[in-house]
Amino acid sequence: MRKIHRSLLGTLFATLAFALPPAHADALDDINARGVLKVAVPQDFPPFGSVGPDLKPRGLDIDTAQLLADRLAVKLELTPVNSTNRIPFLTTGKVDLVISSLGKNPEREQVIDFSDAYAPFYLGVFGPEDAAIASLDALAGKTISVTRGSVEDIELSKVAPKGATLKRFEDNNSTIAAYLSGQVELIASGNVVMAAIAEKNPRRVPVMKLNLKDSPTYVGLNKNQPALLARVNEILTAAKADGSLDAISQKWLKQPLPAGL
Repeated sequence: MRKIHRSLLGTLFATLAFALPPAHADALDDINARGVLKVAVPQDFPPFGSVGPDLKPRGLDIDTAQLLADRLAVKLELTPVNSTNRIPFLTTGKVDLVISSLGKNPEREQVIDFSDAYAPFYLGVFGPEDAAIASLDALAGKTISVTRGSVEDIELSKVAPKGATLKRFEDNNSTIAAYLSGQVELIASGNVVMAAIAEKNPRRVPVMKLNLKDSPTYVGLNKNQPALLARVNEILTAAKADGSLDAISQKWLKQPLPAGL
């Protein structure tokens, strides 16, 4: 009976062993073992990511991905994505990270994890460096170009003081043109648009006067990857401290990293 009992126990343990899911190492171990970091990056959203004249990816997110790969001491493999497929590419294991102007919201947090923020993405009122705009009240008597129906139009309309004139245009190009031509004194838009203005007309680069809405960008990771998440955050913290992320922001957004990002 004892032999039969031992035999049954052995069979039971073997069955359980096969039934249990295999232990999965943290993705950081996989990255180190293969010597390659696979990152999803934007391909059509400058200055975060686009294709340069040499047909190679370039932009803030590409430089951030390279920074992470360099400090992990591995090679970088980029996968161009769009806003629709960037998270599925991560969750299906095609990439290790998503660095694609990715904002955080409760719905996404149910599916993936997020690093600390690495770059600013915000909406604001911008104008010449010497424009004295220290509060919303200072917008009274000012004319501000804004794209009709945009998030910045909605946000500014909520808080604009009486006497401020919102001159609405049908697209971003017209909104920008109104500012560059001097048709308006200020412009309400996002920091990405401000970078585009700086590239087109360096002599009239607008600086942020008032912040309307913050939505910084984060590195996306799969759930339950504590070692990789900790390492990414460690690298980002060090890169903020030594000025590396600020240099990337200055290069692509023409703006320094905000204090406390």
